[in-house]
Amino acid sequence: MNIVIFLYENMTALDVIGPYEVLSRLPGADLKFVAENKGVVRSDMKSLGISVDHSIDEIDSADIFLVGGGPGDEAVRDNERVIDWIRRVNENATWTASVCTGSLILAKAGLLDGRNATTHFAARETLAQLGAVPTPERVVIDGNVITGAGVSAGIDMALTLFAKIAGDEFAQAVQLGIEYDPQPPFDCGSPEKASPEMIELVKATLAA
Repeated sequence: MNIVIFLYENMTALDVIGPYEVLSRLPGADLKFVAENKGVVRSDMKSLGISVDHSIDEIDSADIFLVGGGPGDEAVRDNERVIDWIRRVNENATWTASVCTGSLILAKAGLLDGRNATTHFAARETLAQLGAVPTPERVVIDGNVITGAGVSAGIDMALTLFAKIAGDEFAQAVQLGIEYDPQPPFDCGSPEKASPEMIELVKATLAA
């Protein structure tokens, strides 16, 4: 099971680390972090760096191909070399996945044209402009593409994908193993639940 997770500067760490914790437990998993160039890739908060051992010149296929999101997604979308590589890897992938604004990257590569997909709530309009059909669900499957909404939804997406591949019982065991039992202190984790004022505050913060 060849799993490729694409990293880039100014990514959001949990977008990729959440799915990593789940998908790395698939039977026979061979998981690689890949970036445009080898070296340390810094997250959007700059205090966290992930060491990348493989460049896009070395990897051209995957059984599972995952792209996370973050403020750096726009620069990736403008990088034709990377976008062409994403198209190539997707061609033979069994599953192509994204978390948060990683779906914008997939959409820019033409992989979500006319497909239902999800993303961070603040990026739904942009996702539509790039040819996808945005939905508010936390996890969306359309064909062999699975997308997760904002940041923490990557864990839900990965568990859903895990169950598709290895079965519900094994996926439940992984969920228990990582003790994933969300009990947030506030019931405002989606725009459907948050106040209009809170939504505008978050949008303004993200825009800044």
